[in-house]
Amino acid sequence: MDTIAERFRQVSSQIRHAVGIAGRPRDCVQLLAVSKTKSASDIADLYRLGQRHFAENYLQEALIKQRQLAAFNITWHFIGPIQSNKTKPIATCFDWVHSVDRLKIAQRLSEQRPEYLPPLNVCLQVNISEEASKSGASLQELPALVDAVSALPNLRLRGVMAIPSAETQYAKQRLPYRLLYQAVQQLMRPELDSFSFGMSGDLKAAIMEGATMVRIGTALFGERR
Repeated sequence: MDTIAERFRQVSSQIRHAVGIAGRPRDCVQLLAVSKTKSASDIADLYRLGQRHFAENYLQEALIKQRQLAAFNITWHFIGPIQSNKTKPIATCFDWVHSVDRLKIAQRLSEQRPEYLPPLNVCLQVNISEEASKSGASLQELPALVDAVSALPNLRLRGVMAIPSAETQYAKQRLPYRLLYQAVQQLMRPELDSFSFGMSGDLKAAIMEGATMVRIGTALFGERR
C-alpha cells in the first residue's frame, strides 16, 4: 500500500539524488511539505517521520491547523497570495512568508510583526515567466524591491520564490530558475541565501539551478480527498 511514510522516503530520496547529480552539499535543500487541504492528522503523521517544515496557501485553514498542532514544534511557511487585510495574522503566526510580491505587503508585515517574535523570514515572489495570471515582481523590479524590503525593521529578507509556467521538457524547466538565480547573484547580497524553487514536477531542474527549498504536496500526501 502507498503510505505517507513510503512517499516521504521516495521524495527524500529524489531530493538526495538530484543534489548529488548537481554536485551540491548533501543537506543544502530543505523539503517544504505543502499541506494545504490536508488534515492536521496527516501533518502529524509526517511530523512523526521527521518532517518539520510545512507550507500553507490558505490563511484560515492554516490557522485552524496551527491551533490543532500547537504541541508540535513545526516551522510554518506561508506560500499563498497575500491580501492586505490578511497581513496581521500572517505576520503573527508564521515563521516564513514566501509570497511577498510588493512593497506594501512587506511594509504591513513588518509593522504587524509582534515585537516578542524574531524578524519574519521573507522571500520575494518573482513572476519569472511574466504570466498575467500570476503574482510577483518582475526581474526589472527586483533590485529596487530588495533594497526597500531589506530596510524594513521586523523582516529578514532571505531570498526569492518563483512559480514558472509549467513545462515538461527538462531544459525548459531549468531556464527560468537559472535566470532568477543569476539575477540574485548579480545583486551581490550574500544575505539572499534562500531560493524557494520547484515542486513535484520540476524538482530536479530546480535543484540543478540552485533551489534551497522545494515545495512538495501531492507527492508527499497523495491525491486530494
